Formats: sequence, C-alpha cells, structure tokens
Amino acid sequence: MAAKNKSNELKIIRIFDAPVRLVWEAWNDPKHAAKWWGPRGFTLTSHSKELKVGGIWHYTMHGPDGKDYVNKTKYLEVVKYERLVYDHGGNDEHAPMFRVTVNFSEDNGKTKMDMTMTLPTPEAAEETRKFVKKAGGESTWDRLAEYLEQEQFSKDKFFINRSFEAEIETIFEMFSNPLHISKWLAPVGFEMEYLNADIKTGGSSSFSMFNKANLRMYCSAKYLEVMRPNRIVYTQQFIDEEGNVSRQPLSPTWPETMLMTITLTEEGPELTRVTIVTEVVGDVAKVEAETFHNGKAGMTSGWTGAFDKLEDYLFKNR
Repeated sequence: MAAKNKSNELKIIRIFDAPVRLVWEAWNDPKHAAKWWGPRGFTLTSHSKELKVGGIWHYTMHGPDGKDYVNKTKYLEVVKYERLVYDHGGNDEHAPMFRVTVNFSEDNGKTKMDMTMTLPTPEAAEETRKFVKKAGGESTWDRLAEYLEQEQFSKDKFFINRSFEAEIETIFEMFSNPLHISKWLAPVGFEMEYLNADIKTGGSSSFSMFNKANLRMYCSAKYLEVMRPNRIVYTQQFIDEEGNVSRQPLSPTWPETMLMTITLTEEGPELTRVTIVTEVVGDVAKVEAETFHNGKAGMTSGWTGAFDKLEDYLFKNR
C-alpha cells in the first residue's frame, strides 16, 4: 500500500542498502533496469532512452500473461544522483497517467528513495492506489532491493514490503504475539496453531499449519534478535510431527534453513511499513538455490495473502 500524502498524491519511501551512485545507475541504465523494472513476473524491453530534460525513455513491459504495455516516459527534470521528474504511463495513443517525482539521498552508504506520484484528482489517486496494490506494483522496489544485493554482495534474497494503517507498537504485537500471529500468518485456506512459543531473543517456537484437505505442515523458529518495536530476526525450518528437521512437504528441494529479518519503520503517526527479507543460510545444493530463486513469485503470493488477512484482522480489531 502506498502511503498517502496529499489527497491527489501517492508516496513511497524506501531505504536501499547501496550507495546512491549504484541506485541511480540501476534506475537509469537500461541494462540494469531490465533486471528489475516492473512488478514481479514482468520483463522489460528498452527501445531507446535519452536521460535529459525533454528526453524520452521508450520501453515495453511484458506481463506474465503475455500482455505488452508500451510506455514513453518523458523527463522533465534530471539532476544526476539527486532527482528525477517525469510523466509516467503514456505513449503515442494516450496521455500519461501521472507525474513522478523521485528524490535520492545517501546517508552512511544507504540510499533513500523518496517518490511522489501526483494525479489529476483525489479520485484518480485512489483508483491508482488500488490498481498498484492489485497489480503488485510495489514489488518493483522489492525487485530493485534484490538486484542491488546481487550486484554488490552476490546474495540472492527475497524482499517484500507492505504499509499498514496502524501504530508501530500494534504492528510489532502482530508479529511477536502468538495469539495474533496465528490469526493471519498461515497461507490462504490454512489455519495455524502454536505448539510452543517463546518469542524473545534466544527463544524458539514451533507451530503447525493445516487445511481442510488434511494437509498439515510443521515449522520451527529460533529467534536471534527480538528488539521492540523495530526488528525481529529468526531462522525457520520445516519439521516433522516429532520435531525433527524435515523438508517442505510440497517442495522437497526447498532449502532446509531460512533466515527471516522483519523490520518495522514508522511512516506516520498511524502508518507502519513492514519489510521482510528472506535468505538461505547454511550449505545449499544448486537445486535448492534454484528452487528458492524460482520460488519468489510464490513467496510474493503467499505473503500478499497473509498481509491481506492481517489488514482485515487489524480492521476488525480497531
């Protein structure tokens, strides 16, 4: 969900663990952009690009359903490493959908991307917000974070973000209190119950998830860091009913141990962004690494369903 600023604006702020020079190049070099631009599952073909005031970036986005989206972005401001202003979503057949202003700033080796999308009316902004959410548009910036990790550190990670209309303490409770977690974390169509839970630094938990078709999965977690109200880090494994380390029942080549890092950031008095980073730890066979990499679309779908359930749960418990 994009954070709301003015009624006709949508705002997205992300912090990337990379210097501004690299973030700028990833944005503006078509060879880089082809690796991440667009929602997860999309690919990109750049036809031409002039990164200057009045210049045009002509490209086509290819959707996972085979549909093509032709774009001609026109640049209105270009300040290297600092600022871009452009009209987005237009081509030879229709006018741009909205104007984008992006400010880049670096602090201690990390880059802040502050983006504002300005639309003609509040109604258009609301429709665009819904469209971006339905299309998974914010996964574009998750893909950028993943690309920057790969470029700098040769690490394959999975990123996903969502902003929730709630105070940070409330969201921390949703991710640290078993009574709350069990109401929303399981995949759509599954229920969840804890077998034991000691969610604190050095603690551990185990739980099961099950559906009406009698499929039951068991998992365990060991908490490396639990810091209220901003951060939870833990490793997660699938286990069998007796607690022995096992494999994902539906994907036997899924890696054995995952490291999960959950970061909560205040975006306003009652707006909290959740960032979840998943990576493989330990010795991993090639087929396991490939299964993880190729499973990002499925992870996006799974977390999106869980986040939708969390939004409903927050709304019902206001």
